[in-house]
Parts: sequence; structure tokens; C-alpha cells
Amino acid sequence: MAAVGRMKLGSQGLQVSAQGLGCLGMSDFYGPPKPEEDMIALIHHAINSGVTFLDSSDFYGPKTNEILLGRALKYGMREKVELATKFGIRLVDGKREIHGDPAYVREACEGSLKRLDVDCIDLYYQHRIDTRVPIEVTMGELKKLVEEGKIKYIGLSEASASTIRRAHAVHSITAVQLEWSLWSRDVEEEIVPTCRELGIGIVTYSPLGRGFLSYGPKMVEKFTKDDFRQYLPRFQTENIEHNKCIFERVSEIAARKGCTPAQLALAWVHHQGEDVCPIPGTTKIENLNLNIGALSVKLTPEDMAELEALAAGDAVKGGRYETGSSTWKNSETPSLTSWKPQ
Repeated sequence: MAAVGRMKLGSQGLQVSAQGLGCLGMSDFYGPPKPEEDMIALIHHAINSGVTFLDSSDFYGPKTNEILLGRALKYGMREKVELATKFGIRLVDGKREIHGDPAYVREACEGSLKRLDVDCIDLYYQHRIDTRVPIEVTMGELKKLVEEGKIKYIGLSEASASTIRRAHAVHSITAVQLEWSLWSRDVEEEIVPTCRELGIGIVTYSPLGRGFLSYGPKMVEKFTKDDFRQYLPRFQTENIEHNKCIFERVSEIAARKGCTPAQLALAWVHHQGEDVCPIPGTTKIENLNLNIGALSVKLTPEDMAELEALAAGDAVKGGRYETGSSTWKNSETPSLTSWKPQ
């Protein structure tokens, strides 16, 4: 199995494993929650294999994923990891709401610290941007949490380039989390260059296209009733038939390179730069081992060009999320001068 190296994430001093572990699927969204004992064993295997950058959110479960991580990180494990979690989305009467006001930022952080059973969170992201609150106001409260020693570094998720700039002017942003894979490349034009200009690390979630770049269209047949992917536009019947061409081409190139389609797709993300850390999620130890194997897949400039050509322009049919979902495309916030403290 390939060795998992270390990398600098951002320019404020945070170091993480070169590949992380997204923990969402252990507790939520991709079918029913998985057995806690199995997930703790998976987390321990990841850490012992060198994958020490763990990614959670108070929305996963909701809240149960953080509790799981808290239990997994007892008995000396906490000191071995870089722990990231997020705030900003909550369920109210069954509906999602985005919150970034100072009181909620603090309340959410205190809740995460308690569930994770830690004194400090290494990297704390705003999961989605509250477009009612100036980003400077949200960042002001996060800055206080850094000063109080409750969080070490600040991150944003699904934020536009201008929102990132405004936030970074209040306090250094260490990492921006975004969806980036062979079939999700809309961040390349403006957001990635902005992060690089400002010295912000890039953390890529769903680098395997929510499993599509691992399993192809057949995965749709295995969705359970509580797997949210069945509602995403790209997995609808009229789009999956078109999108399967990408998987077929990735599979052909992978066979040529002597790796799996998933390893090839993940290697493509790794080859985007030394400031990029993908966090593929899994619930199976064998898949974790395969993902680590992607670190030893070497791609030539010709390989990269061939892969990018098959996923360029309108090659993918269907959006990343359902219409109206909160993403970087609708993450602008009001000006600071418009804010009236609550």
C-alpha cells in the first residue's frame, strides 16, 4: 500500500495527511447509519495507515457523526489526527436553514466541542454561507473562537471567490472545501485561482463523484430509500445514460494504467497541485486501502490532458445539486455597512 505523506494546508501552519477521510457516509445521506463498531475500526485503520485528516460536520446525522468521531478518538487517538468539522446548516421543522450569525456560530462551536469531546477543533468550516449575514460578521465571531483557543484554523465551504476574499480580509482562511472531480470542474475558473493567490489550501469533497467514478451507472440500482443521491440531477435516468460515457472512458484509461477507475479519478485530483487535499469518503476498509493506492498512481501530462478532455465543457449532464440548493454560486452576502447587530 502506498505511503501517505504529509502536506501543508494553507499558509498558517496546518499540516495534514496528503489524503483525508470524509466521514459523512458513516452516519447519513448514503443509506442508513453504519454499525458504530465497524466505523470506529475503519477510523482507527485510517489513522494507523497515515490518513489522519478527518472531516465531519454537525449536520451529518445530524450531530451523530461528531459523536461517533468523539468515541473513535479516545485513548490517545485524538493526538494523532487533524480534526475538521463544520457548522452553518441546521434542520428546523424538517427544513434546512443556513445560519451564520455570531450567536449561532458560538452555539454551534460549543455543541461540536461537546459532541467530539475535545477542547479544540483543528479546522472549523462554515459549511454553507448565510446570505443574510455579512461574511465579515460571521468571520468576526470565528476569529474570537480562534483567540479563545476553541478552534485553531478557519475554513469555508462552497464559497464564491468574492466571499472568500472578504472573509480572508478579516482573518486568514486556511482552507476552502469544494467539490472538485473529473465530473465537477466549475471551481477551476475563479475559485481555485483565488485560493492560490491568497495562500489558501484546497480540500476537495466527493473527488470520486459521489461514487460514480468508482462504480459507474450500476450504482444507481443499489440506492436505498434513504440515499440522497437518488434525488441529484446527475443520477436521474435521462442523465445517467449520457454520463456513463465518462465512466467508460475512465475505466479504459485505468485499465491501461493498471489501476482501478476510482484510483485514476482520485489520482487526477492529487495531480492538481500540492495545495490540494482530497477527502474521499468510505465505509469499507478495503475501499480505504484502494483510495490510498491512488497516491502511487503516476499520471503524465498526456494522461492528464486525455482525462480533462473527456470531462470538458458540457460532457456531464445534470447539476451537482437540486435547483435552489446552497452552493458557491449563490453565496454572496450583504455589505458590512448593512448589518444591524441583533
